[in-house]
Amino acid sequence: MAATDRRSELLHEIRHYIAGHGLADLSLSPMAAELGTSKRMLLYYFGSRAQLIHEALASSRPDVGGMFRDVTDHHDLRAAAQQLWEAITTGEQHRLIPMLFQLLSLATTRPAEYGELATDAIRAILDPIADAHRRLGASEDDARARASLLVSALRGLCQDRLVTGETERVDAAAQQVIDTATAPPR
Repeated sequence: MAATDRRSELLHEIRHYIAGHGLADLSLSPMAAELGTSKRMLLYYFGSRAQLIHEALASSRPDVGGMFRDVTDHHDLRAAAQQLWEAITTGEQHRLIPMLFQLLSLATTRPAEYGELATDAIRAILDPIADAHRRLGASEDDARARASLLVSALRGLCQDRLVTGETERVDAAAQQVIDTATAPPR
């Protein structure tokens, strides 16, 4: 097996390991043992524990840039926001979203270790949405505020949905957020 193939395979396995075991006490040795490799090989492929976590998180998030890249009007914006909601609640990424919640929580209590990773994770989702708003004529401040409203509200609702299992109520709230955050400015 080529090194790039093995690295990709390991990254897939790492995402699922972290989703099941969490980030807070992540140790490379037990993870390596469960994945059938060694700590040395994980470091060979990823360089450091922090880089391994960064790549696992980055590869687990939906392609928000792709979702919002071709937005040309508010109808497209709403459709892209709906696609994002579906990706984080029922799509391929929904099983990995708890990793993001863990990261955000850890960033508030252990900012030196997780703050930069959390900030990068937020910006990776926020920036493409703000770009779409700017393309539709929003000022820089309004574009960032509208993107923040959408991202933060959907993230909170996703967590609510995971915790309570009340999909109807939460999905209805998400639709209200999407409608508000993607409406043309008044």
